[in-house]
Amino acid sequence: MLGAALLPLGLAACTGIPQGTQPVDGFDAERYLGRWYEIARFDHSFEEGLDCVTADYARRDDGGIRVINRGVDLDAGEVDVAEGKAYPIGESGQGRLKVSFFGPFYAGYNVLALADDYDWALVAGPDRDYLWILSRTPELAPDTYRDLVERAEALDFPVGELIEVEQGETACAPWRRES
Repeated sequence: MLGAALLPLGLAACTGIPQGTQPVDGFDAERYLGRWYEIARFDHSFEEGLDCVTADYARRDDGGIRVINRGVDLDAGEVDVAEGKAYPIGESGQGRLKVSFFGPFYAGYNVLALADDYDWALVAGPDRDYLWILSRTPELAPDTYRDLVERAEALDFPVGELIEVEQGETACAPWRRES
């Protein structure tokens, strides 16, 4: 489901960045590698009904980044995995990547806010239809979450559409895997 439904994202808007937003500067892709937990997102067909969502990033032999997105449909007890690849775009040190889950089709992945210690990130797709709040841990401090929602709202994202992703130990522990 994750992989098959990502096709519209790849075809729809390419590698753009939402108008009026800026990617973070001083982005270090090596520090960004590892596991991220999806705390909140705009819902789309490629993630519909999924909780316990993680994204694992690792270096590829060709210098790009291997992306493994994993989520669970808790009602059905089904795991959904999509593997893709990402490459930096834009100016050196900017938090911009192009991500592909299907051959030549790439979509923008734009880091709009990032903790100094790389503990959380606010990420947009190529337009305001795609937004994710990510954390290195399954839980994000409520004040940090509110701050990220306020940042997104200030950038004209429709934050009322954010859905919080179940990451609780009780629900997700049976499905957790190490990267």
